[in-house]
This record gives sequence, C-alpha cells and structure tokens, in this order.
Amino acid sequence: MKTETNSTKCPGVALESLDELWFQVAGTRCNLECSHCFISCSPTNDKFGYLSLETVRSQLEDSVRHGVREYYFTGGEPFLNKELVPILELTLQYGPATVLTNATFLKSEWIERLRKAEDDSGYCLEFRVSIDGPDAATNDPIRGEGTFEKAVQGVALLVEHGFLPIITMTRVWDEVDDQKVLGQFREVLADHGYRRARLKILPRLKIGAEAERTEGYGKFDRVTHELLEDFDMGQLICNHSRVVTDRGIAVCPILLDSPGAIMGETLDEANREFPLAYGACFTCYQYGAICTNAASSSMEG
Repeated sequence: MKTETNSTKCPGVALESLDELWFQVAGTRCNLECSHCFISCSPTNDKFGYLSLETVRSQLEDSVRHGVREYYFTGGEPFLNKELVPILELTLQYGPATVLTNATFLKSEWIERLRKAEDDSGYCLEFRVSIDGPDAATNDPIRGEGTFEKAVQGVALLVEHGFLPIITMTRVWDEVDDQKVLGQFREVLADHGYRRARLKILPRLKIGAEAERTEGYGKFDRVTHELLEDFDMGQLICNHSRVVTDRGIAVCPILLDSPGAIMGETLDEANREFPLAYGACFTCYQYGAICTNAASSSMEG
C-alpha cells in the first residue's frame, strides 16, 4: 500500500500547548500479539526499547517548564518494564498519570504499591484496560487464547484496590451492535465486582498489524485543508501532546513508526508543526480524543 506523506498537499498542526506527555515506557514489547495492533507490538518486537527510571525522571523535570498537566504510559505492555511501579510513584509527584495496559500481567504487590502512591499523592492514577469484547469468543481471536479471562481478572484486581479502570475496546463488530456489546460488557464486569463500569469504544486504526488483518487506508482517507475549516484542532492529540521514546520525541502514540514521526531529541525540538499526511490522521479527525481519557464521540459512560 502506498502512503502519501507529501506535506505540501496536506495541512499541518502546530503544538499549541504541551498539555499531555506520553511515555512509550515498554517500547514495542508486549506479552500479547494482537492481530489489530497498530504498531505491531509482540513478545519479540524490539524496534522501540524500554525507558529507564532516570530517563523518565529527566523528562518529568523538563516537562514542568513546558506546563505539562498530565502523563500517559503506554507500550507495548507497560508492566513488562520492571521499573514501571517506581516510575509511576515518581510521576505522581508531578501530576496525574494514566497507564494503558492489557491487565493480563498484573501482580497484587504492584497494585498495592500504586494504591498507596496515589493515596499519598495529590494526583490521581488512572488505568485503561484493553479488552476487545464482552466474552472470550469476541476477544480471544484478536488478543490470544485465554486473554479475556486473564484481563477480566486483572480488572477485578484493580477494582479490589479501589481503582475504576476505563475499559477500552476496539470495534471489531458492526457499529450497529455497539449498545448490545456495551450492555453485555457491563453485565460481565458487574459479575466481577465492577458495577457502573467506564467503557470506551475505539475505532480501528488501519496500520501495523490491522492493515494486514483487514485493510489499510485508501488514498482518499486523508485530512484536507477544507476539512479543517471551522474544526476544533484541540480534538487532535498532536495539537497538545508529544511522546517520549528511546529514539527521541515522537509526534503521537499512533504514528510512532511512521516516517517523520520522531521530531527531535528534546521537547523543545519537537515543538513544531506536523503534517497530517497519514490515514490514521483521518481517523483522529473523524473521532477525536482517541488516545486520551477525554470523552469523545466514541465514549460510552
């Protein structure tokens, strides 16, 4: 599939404010190998590496100067990074933090430490757990055999320690079935002690493994200057965040492995316009607030 990256034919987005700082804390290493993963994470993918506690500490200190208001930790699977718990304990001294996890790799002692860290902090710690369906029959063909039960048990562990995770699911069913799927999911989670669960449906990002599983973006799946007329640019994550990786500062967690995504070595160098030249940019334009915890058109309470 040919990817158009000619910045002269597409609009650009400036970094208006650095509200959120992401950390690709586990690189592209994951204990699962999901067939729809947009950066093709797996147990053997080392294209991006782990971030150390000291690297995160340095970026946190620099983030204060840039006015960062919250922090996100992703991968891969963040809990594969053996320093994640102390990293989160440190981050909660700077601001609210969110961990994006598949919840299949959690340990009680880690969650106990993080419960105490949040209690001792003036900031909140959020968890976003990825489960792609209300049962094993829907989830496991995407995420691997046995992952549904492990993930639900992970959610139960978080709830037991007073956390209320946001459950995110990539829509691998027909959109008309959204309400049925959400209703089924609420019942399953209630059976595991999580009542009034927070659920968020995400659109498919047709890059990485997902492009192989189904299809990639078409040549007309692009953001144009006309589409951005009267559009709220704050709906695009590249307007207000950047991502720390072991290879430099990237524009966003979705385009991590795309040409030009690494914008520099420092947050100062990454403070420049980025061209919306990719199909995934069109998905962000359509749905908005995909990556963050903010409510969007795909959010269901």
